[in-house]
Amino acid sequence: MSCWETLADYAFRSIGYGERLLPRSDFTLCQQFTLIGSGLLWNIYFGVFAMSAGFFLATAIALGKASANPVIRKPCEWFVFLFRGSPLFIQFFFAYEALVLLPRDGIEILGFTAETRWLARAWAGALIVLFLNTAAYSAEIFYGALQSVPKGDLEAADAYGLTGWAKFRRVTWPTMLRLAWPAYTNEAIFLFHATTLVFFSGFPAWQQRGDALYYANYFADKTFNPFVPYPIVAFYFILLTLAVIGLFSIINRRLTRHMPAARKRIRYRPQLIR
Repeated sequence: MSCWETLADYAFRSIGYGERLLPRSDFTLCQQFTLIGSGLLWNIYFGVFAMSAGFFLATAIALGKASANPVIRKPCEWFVFLFRGSPLFIQFFFAYEALVLLPRDGIEILGFTAETRWLARAWAGALIVLFLNTAAYSAEIFYGALQSVPKGDLEAADAYGLTGWAKFRRVTWPTMLRLAWPAYTNEAIFLFHATTLVFFSGFPAWQQRGDALYYANYFADKTFNPFVPYPIVAFYFILLTLAVIGLFSIINRRLTRHMPAARKRIRYRPQLIR
């Protein structure tokens, strides 16, 4: 089988398109790169959706922590403390054990039956855990940035007559994002790396459609050589990290477009010295 045929058969196998059976012998480097890259689609899925939804929840929790009302502030503080204080690996196992206890026949809500079996699968249950975890960490980052918003900016907004939602949307929130973005970039990188823990958690891979580490472990078990598939996983995640850094750098330039550009460094030119 040529490498092009391998790509055609296994490039999207992790999401249900291509050959149903995994290769069982004569493993080639192309097969390992292709299947591990196919599994990376699940890692990207976990990271993108958890980060997208967690961003909005984190913003709400950060505002809740900054509230003067203890009824709003205390639950937000407990949420952040719970998910930051416990290991992510334990959160995966606890969530899986809790979700499998749900009734298999579903839950009756207002005369309708809500299906619950899908929550025990990795694509749903693990995503919920990652979403809540990154929301807690991001909320703490946003809360720190919210506390660091210069008072002069807020006073200028008051002088212009901005209050309430208009003040938050045009002054507080953009400044908070600008201050928090470098740390939030690190959280995004950590989140994508943390998606590999789904393989070790209790959430099963359905029909051998797992993430990148699932296929790397498969090849390591079959070939008894972990020094090929696992470096391939590391290579893919390095590329993914570079993509995340590039995307977040573009957003950062957009957030800081109004700020003066940094001065160019003076270059050392010996030929100019007499």
